[in-house]
Amino acid sequence: MLNLIKKNKGKLLLASLIILLPVLAGVLLWNKLPDPMPTHFNASNEADGWSSKPFAVFGLPCIVLALHWLCVLGASFDKYNAEQHHKIFSLVYWICPAVSLFCGGLMYSFALGYTWNVTRIMLPLMGVLFIFIGNYLPKVKPNHTLGIKLPWTFKSEDNWVATHRFGGKIWVIGGMLFLLCTFLDAKWIPWAFIVLLTVMVGVPTLYSYIYDKKHGNQA
Repeated sequence: MLNLIKKNKGKLLLASLIILLPVLAGVLLWNKLPDPMPTHFNASNEADGWSSKPFAVFGLPCIVLALHWLCVLGASFDKYNAEQHHKIFSLVYWICPAVSLFCGGLMYSFALGYTWNVTRIMLPLMGVLFIFIGNYLPKVKPNHTLGIKLPWTFKSEDNWVATHRFGGKIWVIGGMLFLLCTFLDAKWIPWAFIVLLTVMVGVPTLYSYIYDKKHGNQA
């Protein structure tokens, strides 16, 4: 489905340039950056992983760019996405640029001695992202690259539609709960994170399975 790429080539180019903006920032700040640089942070807001300065500045954005192109190409070459709602592809195009800017900004801030409460920033951002995804899930048409891909959703279009409508509600609620988790005591946040993600993935999966058991033989 190269037509999808040609149709959105301007958006794809812009998204790719945004992903690489941290490289420009790294080059401008090069003499001020330490080597190695902090590139991973734990729930206690402490750096617990480091990478060489060249890899942090050039390698990480390039990895995100490669992942971005992989997602876009995967979605574009899926013939079932030819009639997909355009807003669904907007999520595909802009998630990686947002991740690159956020992670790059966080990495450079810590490298230069400015500390942020990583958890308190990530939770609301993830909450907003999940709310957006939840709103768009019911609009996702059957395909092999986007949405809730389960044996039972592939088996029946009715199951696909019902599961995505139900899953969308669960993800919106989950996103709202992620926003509320920002106010939890720090020691409870990792547990809340694990529980919410488990529910958001597990409940729609269970729903799809039960739906198949009830309606599978009617197809």
